[in-house]
Amino acid sequence: MDQSRSTGVYVLNPGGNDNGFAFYKRLETFVKTLPGVLVVWDSQTHDHCDGCIKASIKKLDISKMVLIGDTPGFLKPYFSQVMAEMGYNGDSVGLVSFKEYGIEYENYEQATELLKNIFNNKKPANVQLHEVQNVHHDTLVIGGGIAGIQASLEIANAGEKVYLVEKQGTIGGHMAMFDKTFPTLDCAACILTPKMVDVNQHSNIDLLTYAEVLSVDGIPGNFRVKILKKARFVSEELCIGCGSCSAKCPGKTTSEFDASTTLRKSIYIPFPQAVPNKYLIDKESCNYMLSNGEKCGVCVKFCPVNDCIDLHQKDEEIEINVGNIIVATGFKTFDASRIERYGYGKYPNVLTSLELERLINAGGPTEGKITFRTQDKKGNWVFDKGSGNPKSVALIHCIGSRDENYNKYCSRVCCMYSLKLAHLVKEKLPEANVYEYFIDMRAFGKGYEEFYQRIINEGVHIIRGKTATIDQKDEKLILRSEDILNDRIIEQQVDMVVLAVGLEPNNDAQQLAQMLGIKQGCEGWFAEMNYLTDPIATQNPNILIAGVCQGPKDIPDTVVQASSAAARVLQSIARYSEVTSN
Repeated sequence: MDQSRSTGVYVLNPGGNDNGFAFYKRLETFVKTLPGVLVVWDSQTHDHCDGCIKASIKKLDISKMVLIGDTPGFLKPYFSQVMAEMGYNGDSVGLVSFKEYGIEYENYEQATELLKNIFNNKKPANVQLHEVQNVHHDTLVIGGGIAGIQASLEIANAGEKVYLVEKQGTIGGHMAMFDKTFPTLDCAACILTPKMVDVNQHSNIDLLTYAEVLSVDGIPGNFRVKILKKARFVSEELCIGCGSCSAKCPGKTTSEFDASTTLRKSIYIPFPQAVPNKYLIDKESCNYMLSNGEKCGVCVKFCPVNDCIDLHQKDEEIEINVGNIIVATGFKTFDASRIERYGYGKYPNVLTSLELERLINAGGPTEGKITFRTQDKKGNWVFDKGSGNPKSVALIHCIGSRDENYNKYCSRVCCMYSLKLAHLVKEKLPEANVYEYFIDMRAFGKGYEEFYQRIINEGVHIIRGKTATIDQKDEKLILRSEDILNDRIIEQQVDMVVLAVGLEPNNDAQQLAQMLGIKQGCEGWFAEMNYLTDPIATQNPNILIAGVCQGPKDIPDTVVQASSAAARVLQSIARYSEVTSN
């Protein structure tokens, strides 16, 4: 048997359409000429029953399979099982999806060029033709939000090593910024922070915060990963978290964790329950860094621990080997200033939902008080405990989502978190009038519809209609909006407007996708192998996705997907261990 020709190709010929049928029959002839291809099956041929395919694989010693067609992911689970039953590796099934590349029946030349590149190992990050034989037991998890935390703990608790890489100075992600979770109104920090501590203390987890993945090389099952550990300028080993340095630091900048609702020092802990609970220096606002060492350095003078602060610390590169990678990089919120008619950034009391989350949170800039935004002595717009409370608040749904001009997709969580915020506003300001302006109420999850009814019963005014504009007159915000149920256009005065911003892929999503050899959908989210049957696997074997980086979802769905990705990693490790032990 010619071992250089060990690939079987299954062509999903849709039939029916004469042009399509001819396209795929012509394609089959071409595929047979490609290097490594031993046999080609056609889904329209009826002489290849289940037993016949298995017999052919065994007889011809087919060690790799490639599925070609518009949506080949539907059949991957079946062929993976067949390969495993025949004694081969189930991960050695690759996909070539014409639909992902926008190849139509008329583009025979484009299709053949794509296949030529793939089978000559000039692959466009869509299919792997080599078999996964050895799986390194260590796993890399990229992203330290709730998805990355959950996946890391599941794998580590099973006794396997995990490297958790987070680009911020702490793990926790967006969930750490929330006050309550819907629909149960549980304390977000009470759920999350114990898990954060478990990650930091787990003997099987190496936590790398303030770090980024630089490159990924190697093959599935044995990736070589370079990681940049950015200089924190404060020793994680020596820092005792006393805060003496921050108390004396003269440098200030906007707080990312508080969604820019307040200022933080240049040497800082992101928030009091941060993990690791160690200080770091933001060199973009540090007076010493900005003056090239000519000014300041006061933090070193007041630090009680010798050599704890090193203002000349350099970035460090490390290299690790892992067998599996879980991508859990989360999302960014839509920039509300892009929609000028809503006045965000122009009118100080037009807020985003994330800003209101930080105001409501007892650990936020106003210790849980909902107040107006005012200017401090230096002209910075911040929230202060003594700046007065609004007597009327309007929450507007679908900002940047379900909009042909921005993002066509629904961000899924906005309706429910807006209802939650309305409840919390009523809880903090019982006498305030609260209004919800929505297009459609999408209360899709367990207990969500009941929560919607609860909010109505609490006296929140629910108005169905799209808001057209927001203006300001005499410190009052004027909303012009539809009221569809009453068939009218309304204008309403309120003290504060909250924009329910949608979710978007991170700015570096494309760069990371190219680095990992995985695809993105048309909206920029990382593409799964198959949305219905395999929503965690990617086109690159042993690289999995979990959480909102795959698409908008709530916390329960994120946790479920993260646990599923962890289970797939453990399955991969167990399968290799079983093979090597036999």
